[in-house]
Amino acid sequence: MLVKPIGFLAGLAFVSALLAAILFSSHEAPEPSATSTYHLEPKEVHFSFDGPFGKYDRQQLQRGFQVYQEVCSACHSMKMVAFRDLEEIGFTKPEVKAIAKQWKTEVPSINPDTGEPATRKALPTDYIPSPYANEVAARAANNNALPPDMSLLAKAREGGAHYIYSIVTGYQNQPAELLKRFPDAKTPNGLHYNPYFANLNIAMPPPLVADGQVTYADGTKATVDQMAKDASAFLMWAAEPKLESRHRWGLVVVLYLLIATAFAYGAYRNIWRDKKH
Repeated sequence: MLVKPIGFLAGLAFVSALLAAILFSSHEAPEPSATSTYHLEPKEVHFSFDGPFGKYDRQQLQRGFQVYQEVCSACHSMKMVAFRDLEEIGFTKPEVKAIAKQWKTEVPSINPDTGEPATRKALPTDYIPSPYANEVAARAANNNALPPDMSLLAKAREGGAHYIYSIVTGYQNQPAELLKRFPDAKTPNGLHYNPYFANLNIAMPPPLVADGQVTYADGTKATVDQMAKDASAFLMWAAEPKLESRHRWGLVVVLYLLIATAFAYGAYRNIWRDKKH
């Protein structure tokens, strides 16, 4: 007989304690941190594929691939992109075959005569190989940091191509004001200050350091800003190669819904035209 009263009292005590905690808890704002104070959102930059009607600029994608090939591929893999996929951005079959054959990292293979591990020249059907044999080798070459695969990077990071562009162009000296307010936030040795990175300090050194670092085949002036935009656009295509198709089908669906709505409204007016509402 005492179970219900005891349960009621226990519940009442719990609710009272909860209300007291809410009413008398401190509403002071949390102490600011270096990250919350100095972290910046991605820069505003225009890309041709932005918006519901956006399209890829094939020339820009080819330039972006050139930046990846000559700069980024030294550390970053693209294990979900095959060489033959490059035909979609305007390269011909012979060009793709030549790109694969001349790729600086050969593809792991097996010697058919001895059965021993070996390497061979890449084929158009091969995926772009990693510059490192394995994760251990990658970390050993990068101060224990693992360079991320770039295949889906533009979709894996909030901000997409804008984030990548901001990171690549965002390296700078650590502000004196930051060190004055947060002395313990000094960028450690081996890391680089970048306010667009989540914790302000990134292991990757600046990849684009000077205009003309790449000589574009189409004659475009290769400024740091231009190379960063082109590489970001290429990585967006790599992560979402069907973007244009998705945009087209989205437009078709919207038009279909508008037409269907018009027919439905016409049918409604026809069926109920003699009825009082």
